[in-house]
Amino acid sequence: AGMTEVKSPAFSDQAPGTSGLRKKVTVFQQPGYLENFVQAIFDTCQLEGGTLVLGGDGRFLNSEASVTILRMAAANGVAKVVTMPDFLASTPSVSMLVRKIKANGAIILTASHNPGGPKEDFGIKYNTENGGPAPSGVTDAIYERTKQITSYKIVESTPPLSSFTAPNKFKLGDMEVEVVDVVSQYADMLSNLFDFKAIKNLLQRPDFSMIFDAMHGVAGPFATEIFCRRLAAPAEAVINGIPKTDFGGGHPDPNLVYAKSLVERMGLGANAESMDKTPDFGAAADGDADRNMVAGSKFFVTPSDSLAVIAAHAKLAIPQFKDGLSGLARSMPTSGAVDNVAKQLGIPLYEVPTGWKFFGNLMDAGKISICGEESFGTGSDHIREKDGIWAVLAWLSILAYHNPDPSLPLVTVEDIVKRHWSTYGRSYYTRYDYENVDKDKADAMIDHMRQSLDELKDNHDLKLADDFEYKDPVDNSVASKQGVRLVFKDNSRVIFRLSGTGSEGATIRMYVEACAPAEGSIFFQFLLFILFSFISLCLVYSSISRFVFPGSHVTVWDLSSLSVSLSRSPWPYQPLSQRSLYSLPSFLLPLIQVSSFLSHSLSFPLLLPQSIHDAPTISFVITLTSSSVLT
Repeated sequence: AGMTEVKSPAFSDQAPGTSGLRKKVTVFQQPGYLENFVQAIFDTCQLEGGTLVLGGDGRFLNSEASVTILRMAAANGVAKVVTMPDFLASTPSVSMLVRKIKANGAIILTASHNPGGPKEDFGIKYNTENGGPAPSGVTDAIYERTKQITSYKIVESTPPLSSFTAPNKFKLGDMEVEVVDVVSQYADMLSNLFDFKAIKNLLQRPDFSMIFDAMHGVAGPFATEIFCRRLAAPAEAVINGIPKTDFGGGHPDPNLVYAKSLVERMGLGANAESMDKTPDFGAAADGDADRNMVAGSKFFVTPSDSLAVIAAHAKLAIPQFKDGLSGLARSMPTSGAVDNVAKQLGIPLYEVPTGWKFFGNLMDAGKISICGEESFGTGSDHIREKDGIWAVLAWLSILAYHNPDPSLPLVTVEDIVKRHWSTYGRSYYTRYDYENVDKDKADAMIDHMRQSLDELKDNHDLKLADDFEYKDPVDNSVASKQGVRLVFKDNSRVIFRLSGTGSEGATIRMYVEACAPAEGSIFFQFLLFILFSFISLCLVYSSISRFVFPGSHVTVWDLSSLSVSLSRSPWPYQPLSQRSLYSLPSFLLPLIQVSSFLSHSLSFPLLLPQSIHDAPTISFVITLTSSSVLT
């Protein structure tokens, strides 16, 4: 297989985001675009003479790109590439494989939870020898190299796709290629971490049923092997289990908006009241199977609560942690629910920037056992990626722990979560995404918020007002400008940050958290008022209208009365309707500028699925002047 060097001018837009390079398929189809980025990886990551793992989530372009990368690996002196049938591998299984065979690194073709198809998203990321996403120093070096590229290396020989339909070994030039059954290897690993017998007993109870929505992503084959073949769940327990290049036309993001099949089947949608029977446990995974969503019958478990419940039960219910936990970690925007668990267990809690790569050093140093993100990512130190199916098995283990006797009534997901709240307290949490906004305007808005932080330093209701900066306790590396946050004395928070997981434009994420202590209760009306006030604070303080959506005016509510202090009790409550008069807490006083209010038309769903006193989910609508997409 002769090697050739192809001239290719550099591209200026190949800076990796939070987890790799993500762009539209049409961008990757430009001559040299994929090849330049891959060449930058080979030039930077010292893979010559080493072993590389290669796989992807099966989205459009996956096979073609994989063959190109194989040909380039051979041209760049890689000794061996390990891949899998049809190049299909979940991101967690690639991490497992890197660690198991002690590979030098991995190239994973995924845009994670982003949609797939000829006009949708594609992605590529590099994982290092520990199986985790490349740290910032490596991705920065790759990006710098992309700006200097003038050519890429590739062998002339192209292996046929028929070589990759089953386990196989062959040579591509001097490079060995091995196709392995990664599904079985991944299932074997998990069977050593969990008590499959206990879970199987749970699944055989006549009063228990489960459903897993693979969302036509790569999770399907893994879920079928584990839940149906090894744990004896019925075949219909896995839905949307055939991987498709466009994810069946859906958006493979496991949440209440996009996991429509699961939401409907679990009684979480508009049809909930008319449903007599739903599965007792439901879960979903995203396109590359590293994210997860968990639900009980008519009961949604937030990712932050899921992380906290798993951590609280780990030593009791999961054999992997029979010796206890070394520590816990969460991303900064994730709610503080897991903090309360760490405090009661007497173990360290680490707060890191968004991006799974920041957990890797902590795991390698033995500082944490379990970690998670509010964006539906949960995992442990068994690999160096978040792991959707691992999280589902953790929940099944917890259910099995609470239900050892099949003659007793079933302890449900809802029972377990409510017991957790009564012990550790509850964080009410929601997030709003402003997608595909102009990046320069989004940057200007965040810069304005940073410059305004000094004005808040003396506010007596705030415990902290800063732009989050993280110093890694292992290697002392520093990640700055990771999100503007306001933390109140009761640990309630509002946060703004720019996301790095989109394929175009910018995404502004706004997070709101209100805390309720375990030893007391918060009136539901009071809670609504506090969350409404926090959302008001977010919209005002960000000056989003001035920077991102200029030319609008307030059309929602009248803020002429700002005199009520935090000490006033009880709080007045009125229906959340247009132009209602609200007396806002004193912490808003230095921030209120009516002209800075939000400037586009959207609906704000207040996501409180099982709210205090079992009140129904509440939503309110803010109608303004122009259009936007909010998820």
